[in-house]
Amino acid sequence: MEDLDYLVVGAGLFGAVFAHEAKQRGKKVLVIDKRDHIGGNVYSYEKNGIMVHHYGAHIFHTNNTKVWNYLQQFAEFNRFTNSPIANYKGKIYSLPFNMYTFNAMWGVITPEEAAEKIEAERREAGITEPKNLEEQAISLVGKEIYEKLIKGYTKKQWGRACKDLPASIIRRLPVRLSYDNNYFNALYQGIPVEGYTAMVERMLEGVPVELSVDFLKKKAEWMSRAKKVIFTGAIDAYYDYCLGELEYRKVRFEVEELSIPNFQGNAAVNYTDEESPYTRIIEHKWFTFGKDREGKDIPTTIISKEYSAEWKKGDEPYYPVNDEKNQALYEQYQALSKKEEKLLFGGRLGEYKYYDMDAVIAAALEFSEKILG
Repeated sequence: MEDLDYLVVGAGLFGAVFAHEAKQRGKKVLVIDKRDHIGGNVYSYEKNGIMVHHYGAHIFHTNNTKVWNYLQQFAEFNRFTNSPIANYKGKIYSLPFNMYTFNAMWGVITPEEAAEKIEAERREAGITEPKNLEEQAISLVGKEIYEKLIKGYTKKQWGRACKDLPASIIRRLPVRLSYDNNYFNALYQGIPVEGYTAMVERMLEGVPVELSVDFLKKKAEWMSRAKKVIFTGAIDAYYDYCLGELEYRKVRFEVEELSIPNFQGNAAVNYTDEESPYTRIIEHKWFTFGKDREGKDIPTTIISKEYSAEWKKGDEPYYPVNDEKNQALYEQYQALSKKEEKLLFGGRLGEYKYYDMDAVIAAALEFSEKILG
């Protein structure tokens, strides 16, 4: 019996935005999620006065005024600015690559000197048309920075050598000939003061939500409940991997609570040498604006070490491996999805897409306008 207008599978950002928009239009909606919490990968919780990003750092940033204004109805944002640093064998470098980085690496002072150094290394490498990530990185910042700050980190993150990864992955990497260490070149940036979970709760206000529910285990039963089903899980999992498995990366988090007020003095430190097993360490208290306090009013701190690994069935997929082989397989699944009469796919896993948060929200709003009118 179709007692629902829409069943939304997944209580992450895409599903929450669509559910909110459907509810606003008077539709009968139910949201279900296999996890025991809402928010998907942006889920956060407070412990000992510290807001913890359970699934790794999520810093909202956008140039899209429509998306920014939309979120203001659900959350007040602080003015956290993402300025990560890199630790290469005990030496610290500024990220994104900027004049502080170039000064620490080469001792150069002026933008002209930095540009000349990068150009000299680029000429020496002889790369005219970058064919992979390694060549693209060297053409952007030279061989030394590639070797120290990109090569090891990228290999750990993707589980593949840089020469085996597409150049497109590194094209969005900021490189600046200025002393500007604001990682995101975005008009709007920050983190919800009360955390992302509270923001998603407000999106879902008035919408029934059922947690710890595995849609795929009773797919036919759930499908019969609604006129339309919005599925935000993995598209290959929905089709029981009938065409083969898409590749994803997974991330494991090792969380530690330490009896000191300040572990690393920064929210994010990337470990770019290959020998360090983790890709980065997050210190969660620095996501709250007021780093100048040095956390003296919170005598403990919470850190997360992040380990990237190859995904296998049963693991939580984090981000897709968007190379040519996987994209071709996704397009086959997409062709299957177009034959569905009452089922629509959306979000990071449903569309097999590496989405920033603002892009997910923009896509969900566009999707809602198209489906709901």
